Amino acid sequence: MKVFADYHTHTIYSHGKGTIQENVDEAIRKGLREVAISDHGPSHVTYGVRRKDVKKMRDEINAINEKTDGINVKLGMEGNIVSTDGKIDIDKEILKDLDVVLVGYHFGALPHRISDGFNIHVNNVLAKYLPSVDRKARVINTKAVIEAVYNNKIDIITHPGAKANIDTAELAKAAAKRDTALEINSSHGHLSVEYIKVAMKEGVKFAISSDAHRPQDVGNVKAGLDRAIAAGLKAEQILNAED
Repeated sequence: MKVFADYHTHTIYSHGKGTIQENVDEAIRKGLREVAISDHGPSHVTYGVRRKDVKKMRDEINAINEKTDGINVKLGMEGNIVSTDGKIDIDKEILKDLDVVLVGYHFGALPHRISDGFNIHVNNVLAKYLPSVDRKARVINTKAVIEAVYNNKIDIITHPGAKANIDTAELAKAAAKRDTALEINSSHGHLSVEYIKVAMKEGVKFAISSDAHRPQDVGNVKAGLDRAIAAGLKAEQILNAED
């Protein structure tokens, strides 16, 4: 089984170390047919994409696609879940410039309301130390991501479970209904083999990504691919894989 696309890569437009062109050049060297530039949504305090840069990124990618053969470059964004009722920081104005929408939970994203900040961020910090809070946070986290899936057209949920405890089976059920893939992230270790097996029972699709923050890491998906194979996934269950 081979991965032919990497839909989760970062650049200097958020907190990556390379340019769009450098990511594309590395994707070509790795033999990929598609690559997406998916920097962080604008609500992230320290490294969210500036809204004014989205058009600039779109124009840059269009120019690369016009002059480059053998690879299709997509503009994506890794949006943030900012409320317990599933709001994300990718609005209609941004959405019209995107080819692919990724969404995940991240510390550092400005919450929609003060109460969301407590329920999403504070609870997840305390959950690391207090089992009772962890159980509560798991319920809230799961609701938030499922509501995001139902209320938005999301292509891929990034690293589910890596930064916040969730019920993988419940998320997978919702994602399968909405044709949203769950990411097997080669950098974070999520989904793990155990949770891939849980999710695959629900008929959900998957995507294997590098989550590259340096150009040289674009297309480095061996860790994710190894977990997918160990869990028994077939190429037809993975958006960006083929036999």
